[in-house]
Amino acid sequence: MRLRPALLIAFAALPPLAACDGGPPRVPQHNSEDVGEFPAADRPVASIVSSRWSNEEARDRLNEAGEVMDKAGIKPGMTVADIGAGEGYYTIRLSKRVGPDGRVLAEDIVPEVRDALAQRVARERLDNVSVRLGKAQDPKLPENSFDRILMVHMYHEIESPYEFLWRIRPSLRADGQVIVVDADRETRNHGTPPALLKCEFAAVGYELVRFEDMPSAGGYMAAFRARGGRPAPEVIRPCRLASHVGNSGGSARPPES
Repeated sequence: MRLRPALLIAFAALPPLAACDGGPPRVPQHNSEDVGEFPAADRPVASIVSSRWSNEEARDRLNEAGEVMDKAGIKPGMTVADIGAGEGYYTIRLSKRVGPDGRVLAEDIVPEVRDALAQRVARERLDNVSVRLGKAQDPKLPENSFDRILMVHMYHEIESPYEFLWRIRPSLRADGQVIVVDADRETRNHGTPPALLKCEFAAVGYELVRFEDMPSAGGYMAAFRARGGRPAPEVIRPCRLASHVGNSGGSARPPES
């Protein structure tokens, strides 16, 4: 109960995402119905070992967040989701970038991490930020709300990538993009080979907008947008990662029909 004021402050500051009428904050419902079985990922899943990738001072010296936000085209007035927000390194900097007319939703699946971030948001008076607890397979994002969805050094921890990517599609605006920052190494070693990343996104109906090396962020940045209709779960074809894939990225492909 100690955290409820912080969360109310955060949610009340987000008119596009939440409304307050004197009662609990209300968030538009997302599509969370049981839609059938999704294919399993044909790759190891990295464990969540820490909410911190590196200390914030070291990351700022490399201008990590600034470079990622620049290349992702994040501008004042945008609405952005920070998925796997952890201690809030990107959340804090996104809040400043989008400004008072923009909005940031920070989501994490670990309750203690979410609570600590909510306290930080309240302490730093980030009135354009809300904090939410998501699920491993579904971040529970409101529909048609986001210009950008960021996933920084966390994609390799998603156990059900096809369901996860399927469920976030409706939350993108017409020109919205999903931005992934990760390391070019095997998923068991806390990275995602680029070929596998592209294949898994394509399987759920996303197209690659751009791909760039990002040494300041410890790997690369990829931007995707949804194209066409969202495929039914039963027709999604899981990617098969070639056994020789290593740090070079290797190859990945859908299975033979």
